[in-house]
Amino acid sequence: MQKGVFEMKRSQSLSSVVALALSVFAVLAAPALAFAADGGAAMGGRDWFLVAIVVTSGFALAFAAAFGALGQGKAIAQTAEGIARQPGASGDLFRTLILGLAFIESLVLYVLVVAMILFFANPFSSVYGL
Repeated sequence: MQKGVFEMKRSQSLSSVVALALSVFAVLAAPALAFAADGGAAMGGRDWFLVAIVVTSGFALAFAAAFGALGQGKAIAQTAEGIARQPGASGDLFRTLILGLAFIESLVLYVLVVAMILFFANPFSSVYGL
């Protein structure tokens, strides 16, 4: 059975996602290899914990920003389509759009606040003795 156009595009996009993931992993692994090559003292538990916090916060912010932007774009597109179909309801749609965009943006800001708390306040320092 022959693959359709959709399946070909899906496999191509999957391979590009895999290539992107491997590239990100290589970029993140390069500093660890550089630290391992110095021949000095190895990184302690506190250092690895701080590296984990920074990397995790970075990924969380990236995912929140990316999916928040996708959600905002979809909301704006659907609102524009709704206004095009029913111009009389534009006021109600606009108010709902602004409220929805505020909720989406607040989720992204919550991730930023949690990342800043993990990075600067470090609530795990008393638990792990760091």
